[in-house]
Amino acid sequence: MNETYLIDTHSHINMIEEISIDEILKNAEESNVRQIIVPSAYPSDIDVVYNLAQQHKNIFCYLGVHPTEVKDWDDSLIEKIKDYAKSQKVVGIGEIGLDYYWDKSFNDLQKEIFIKQIKLANELNLPINIHDREAHKETFDILKQHNKGSKVIMHCFSGSSEFAKECIKEGWYVALGGVVTFKNAKKMKEVAEEIPLEYLLLETDAPYLTPVPFRGKENQPAYVKFVAVEIANLRKISVEEIMHTTTENAKFLFPALKNF
Repeated sequence: MNETYLIDTHSHINMIEEISIDEILKNAEESNVRQIIVPSAYPSDIDVVYNLAQQHKNIFCYLGVHPTEVKDWDDSLIEKIKDYAKSQKVVGIGEIGLDYYWDKSFNDLQKEIFIKQIKLANELNLPINIHDREAHKETFDILKQHNKGSKVIMHCFSGSSEFAKECIKEGWYVALGGVVTFKNAKKMKEVAEEIPLEYLLLETDAPYLTPVPFRGKENQPAYVKFVAVEIANLRKISVEEIMHTTTENAKFLFPALKNF
């Protein structure tokens, strides 16, 4: 199948409040978004996103606990994720990482649970979807030290183009979303222009970070096309090339996507 379509590689559709799952999927299909990967964030999300993926052919999931939620971590989650990961619909561990923006009082616990989840991804031979907010160096160093072979996706990338190049030297992928469409997002526009296309993924992070022209409203997978258009314009290439390359990148990272 050589037709060109989009994959939203990170979308919390279970958190969208204004429209139903059926409407989300209908709008996505009308915008040529064929597949959506839904990450868990809270321990309580793990069942929810797993079940969503089981119920819909074009939904896949990452399973893991977001760094701001690690106070609710329980080691029994490891066995639950291992059991769920027997399904082809579980395509990675995420979103996991470090977030020093909101509360620095439990940074050590964040690091401890991050490392546990990296080791889980390694054991399951699954990619890792990384949340990194104001913790670039420590995130990078922990991945370098503890990741033993899992592919890495830097979700909602927020670093400089220099940091993007350091990540790409490690073979990691950079995922860009609606921020790249914001007028004042000079750093993200620079990243979008400069990184090699073979390491780029597209995402929405719905319901957050809605791209122009819908900024201020809830985000949804259908809007990932505006990310593709902006990056194409910045790079002065066709939207079709962005769509084709990023979709092929996603299918390489997540082989199960080819089977549905």
